[in-house]
Amino acid sequence: MTKFEFFFDVSSPWTYLAFSQVEDVAARCGVEIIWKPILVGGVFNSVNETVYEQRANPHPVKGRYYVKDLRDWAQFCDVKIGNPPVFPVRAVNIMRACFVALDAGCLPAFAKAAFEAYWGDLKDISQPEEIAAIAESVGFDVRHLAEAMQSDDVKARLRDNTEELIARGGFGSPTMFINESDMYFGNDRLVLVEAALMAAQNQKVQA
Repeated sequence: MTKFEFFFDVSSPWTYLAFSQVEDVAARCGVEIIWKPILVGGVFNSVNETVYEQRANPHPVKGRYYVKDLRDWAQFCDVKIGNPPVFPVRAVNIMRACFVALDAGCLPAFAKAAFEAYWGDLKDISQPEEIAAIAESVGFDVRHLAEAMQSDDVKARLRDNTEELIARGGFGSPTMFINESDMYFGNDRLVLVEAALMAAQNQKVQA
């Protein structure tokens, strides 16, 4: 089986775009997605600190195009992306919660609800009540989630995934790997990802 990893943080709008499409890509290519929740702020702090300066002092011309580009992509992917009043959001708890959902077998549904709550409904997903509402919306045990997401194991797994991405040359979200070493960054690389996955699958068949 071709290995396909998807490193992600729900606090990124571009990751939302990729997330909305990646399951269809994987299905067309006949591969399974290995979901890798990360804390993208930890990645930025280590290898991409300039992102903070760019956010604080955006170039007006580039900034106007950024808004258009994001709007065009949202329309293309058929998702709603607004301007959350809390940005950047403190995503550590929601990303820890993703591990609990992963273990329960409902990560895609939970992450989709989290993306929609933050980018579509403009909720502050750092707040416990909002995380609880997201869990309830996908039929997840809220009490179990609240306890499990604060466990040492879940905290360590989030740190480990974040550090793993940095060690493997990643610098943001979403980052995707095919067969360990073939890295792709950004939602606009999904067309390349699909082509590479198809090639990898065909190579395995021919072998």
